[in-house]
Amino acid sequence: MLPTADPASAWWVICLCAEWCGVCREWREAFTLTAAAHPELRFAWVDVEDEAEAMGDVDIETFPTLLIAHQDRPLFFGPLQPSGAQFTRLIASLQESSPALAKPDEAGPLFRRLASTVLRKS
Repeated sequence: MLPTADPASAWWVICLCAEWCGVCREWREAFTLTAAAHPELRFAWVDVEDEAEAMGDVDIETFPTLLIAHQDRPLFFGPLQPSGAQFTRLIASLQESSPALAKPDEAGPLFRRLASTVLRKS
């Protein structure tokens, strides 16, 4: 879990990764820098193997995968190229318009499971 200045934020930016994944390990620095640049958001780094129970039947096939939610509504759920610039643009786009992007049906239940277990620890 990454600390943020606003623990009451209604925004969550969750990176679903695995410790064994080299791309995830390389991506973590950009994720941490982006978190520091956006203290109004809550960021979480979730190792999918450590949190297998919360992941349920969701199988992450491409790392890194992001789950971005506002309040209890997932706005984005999918892989993202590990690019700090692309990541920043995605966050800005979601904050500006909160678009209803196509998401798998599993995004909502996954976010609720993570929120009730993993994210509650922050």
